[in-house]
Amino acid sequence: MMKAVSFNKQLPIEDDESFIDVRVEKPTPGPRDILVEVHAISVNPVDTKIRRGGGPGQPSGALKILGWDASGVVVAVGSEVSLFAPGDEVFYAGSLDRPGSYAEFQIVDERLVGRKPTTIPHPDAAALPLTTITAWEMLFGRLAIRPGKPTDQGSILIIGGAGGVGSIATQLARRLTGLNIIATASRPESEKWCREMGAHHVIDHREPLAAQVNKITPSGVQYVLALTRVEDHFEEIIAAMAPYGGMVLIENPAKLLDLAKMKPKSLSLHWEYMFGPAHFQSASMAEQGRILTEVAALVDAGVIRSTICTNFGVINAENMKLAHAAVESGKTLGKVVLWGF
Repeated sequence: MMKAVSFNKQLPIEDDESFIDVRVEKPTPGPRDILVEVHAISVNPVDTKIRRGGGPGQPSGALKILGWDASGVVVAVGSEVSLFAPGDEVFYAGSLDRPGSYAEFQIVDERLVGRKPTTIPHPDAAALPLTTITAWEMLFGRLAIRPGKPTDQGSILIIGGAGGVGSIATQLARRLTGLNIIATASRPESEKWCREMGAHHVIDHREPLAAQVNKITPSGVQYVLALTRVEDHFEEIIAAMAPYGGMVLIENPAKLLDLAKMKPKSLSLHWEYMFGPAHFQSASMAEQGRILTEVAALVDAGVIRSTICTNFGVINAENMKLAHAAVESGKTLGKVVLWGF
């Protein structure tokens, strides 16, 4: 048996039973699975959405175990595993279709897993996987930006620069590309955080975006990461973009977007869904593990830093409620984590 934090009803986080401490059977790895002893986890907005009954799906099992960020140690491997061995330190985001990381032990397909950075502790590592994969796939996959430092690469607008994805996307863009980075924030502390992450410019998303962007780059931005509430900014984003530019979304807009407004500039729209490869068992599953291992090397080289900002302590129902409430407030910087049982 093992400890876990679960829920059996979709409830507001203020409800006493929104999370419960439980004991469940310790999982057994399948042929391509590794069994990980979880040392630290991070809470993402998708966790809170699924707990409330929304989001892109539900983890399997009668008792729902959420969690799609973890750092830990491999304790057992399946019969066909070739990438890891017991004792290896790893970090990963896992699959939406399987029980998550709010548990002492978790099984995860080895192809989704990276080797943990050696220079940072488990809580700092747990803050990285989901947002790092998402940001990497947005920049270098959906938008096809080429890593390198050309001086004519253009500009990128990151809406919600102080959040989890925005924090790591800003670092990746600053360290690995020649892009001029414009992030949005609405508070002095979030503006400061965006600049610490590497943004060249920070503008206020409570004000019209296009005029602010045009003061920085009159020709407009070539790329946009629309990480939050795109429906509130859609027309301003289009006005701020250069012709033939690309925009990537990660959230479902709260209302229908008039995509015809993108046509005069021949703008492209992309979706990013980092759970897709695991759900469809596609070949790009292994790419996610490769991304994490590459980013671990960047962390160890001092090129990228963890986006951890708040540690809520041990993994239990009481602290999980606090962590979810913080994420739901929309005022957190970077990532929030919990550590150990």
